Amino acid sequence: MGDLTIGRYVVRETWEIAETGAGVLQVSGREVMPPLTRAEVVYRYEAALGSQGLMVPVIWEDKPERSGYYTVSSASGDLMDRAAEGVVVASWKLALARHGSDTDVDLESRLTGAVRANDFSLTGERWHCPPPAHYAYYTGSTIPSTMTRTGSEGALTVYRGVPANVSPRWGCAVDEYLEGRVRILSVGYERVGVGHSLEATDWELNNTLVRVRPLLSGGTLEIAAYTGGAWRTKAWWVDVGGTQVARFEAATILRNDPEMCVIRLTEHRATVGRAVLDLTLRRGSRFVEGYLQRGDSGTLNVYLASAESMTDSTSYVVKTTNDGDGNRAIAGSARNFDPHANGGLSKTSTTWLDFYAGVVAGGGSAASGDQATNLRDQYIAAMPETTVAVRR
Repeated sequence: MGDLTIGRYVVRETWEIAETGAGVLQVSGREVMPPLTRAEVVYRYEAALGSQGLMVPVIWEDKPERSGYYTVSSASGDLMDRAAEGVVVASWKLALARHGSDTDVDLESRLTGAVRANDFSLTGERWHCPPPAHYAYYTGSTIPSTMTRTGSEGALTVYRGVPANVSPRWGCAVDEYLEGRVRILSVGYERVGVGHSLEATDWELNNTLVRVRPLLSGGTLEIAAYTGGAWRTKAWWVDVGGTQVARFEAATILRNDPEMCVIRLTEHRATVGRAVLDLTLRRGSRFVEGYLQRGDSGTLNVYLASAESMTDSTSYVVKTTNDGDGNRAIAGSARNFDPHANGGLSKTSTTWLDFYAGVVAGGGSAASGDQATNLRDQYIAAMPETTVAVRR
């Protein structure tokens, strides 16, 4: 019996599937310990339930003619846990609404919304990054320019100057759709959907270009950039009212799609409730986006744990010279801020701070599209994205 790949996870292929004339497949299966471990059984069970509502590539190893793009219209299951007796059984059922094979459908990226409200009269740069193996990218009569960014899994094409009020269409082989995706990892597994819990001290947000992890000492977050064939790490502090956040106490998934993931970090504050940090990472982006909040008005800071000299360019700060990896750390905001002495941002008398943080890959020799002002403009005009399958 072969594998059945449903989006980001793999289960055993079932002997039979039931299919209606409307193209809805009813698929069910069972995961058992042994031979699987309890963690593997529970992960597959939660992944099946977490896939409800998602548009996913589905690949049958033994029934390849059924492979294609589907929406998981319903998901249910039963979990029997008798781990004390050495047995755990997870049964799952999915209804898959078929859109078609990769030769039948386009993927449409619906880029909605407006550029970020900002204090610098910036219009930004609309940009978009589909999976690396996409083809026949179409935006009507206006053709965007392109650039290449190389991540830990290979090259990504970034389209720059995407016209407004256009939803790009493109094709992609089913088995290559998830390449270059954004992902959320925790305790060794990639999370599916938003129903999974995250370990507050063991999670990772990764798009192959940028990797964000929690730090347990010497900083709040590790923000790494993949440049020169390796991950280059920097530690950053998140600081609320002069108190560094050593660790957030809870982590929650808000969005978990191949093109964009968002997690929320929450920290208790002894006198005034909580601090909340939302982190967003998009496919093809050179930086992580943040939205830091506190319940009362005061100071909010985001800065490098090891001080670096940065130049204040009004809407962002950037390292004055290249670091040892040939890059330059950068951070910015859509709103007015004060530069932090360590290299970063500070905002007083506020309840929130929007920001982005990463590096200018290549430093003073950065390619067009990766320069500091380019990253600033891409942050200002980063569009919410939803991917749907449409018949050609």
